[in-house]
Amino acid sequence: QVQLVESGGGLVQAGGSLKLSCAASIRSFSIYTMGWFRQAPGKEREFVAAIRRRATITDYADSVKGRFTISRDNAKNTVYLQMNSLKPEDTAVYYCAASVMFQVTTATGYDYWGQGTQVTVSS
Repeated sequence: QVQLVESGGGLVQAGGSLKLSCAASIRSFSIYTMGWFRQAPGKEREFVAAIRRRATITDYADSVKGRFTISRDNAKNTVYLQMNSLKPEDTAVYYCAASVMFQVTTATGYDYWGQGTQVTVSS
């Protein structure tokens, strides 16, 4: 049974940093593309970042480029999202997801999802 568990969310002031982690209980973790999405109240879930299986290729939403960094440790079955220079508009529930597709930045392309972790950025 596949399980993705996010952690590291919380309340931070604008300009601050947070690092999210996603621990995956999944066979052959290294073959999956791992992604982060977020959903703010009243808004649709949106793509944040993704990292391909060998961690050499990453994709970012324009809104987070230069501020967020996605990484993975295949030995630990974990993916991370380092978030710097946080803004109030980054406030959302952040979800970790896994996909068997090589390149995917849409939610429908992901096969497994975590329960999410709340990130709140105060102004």
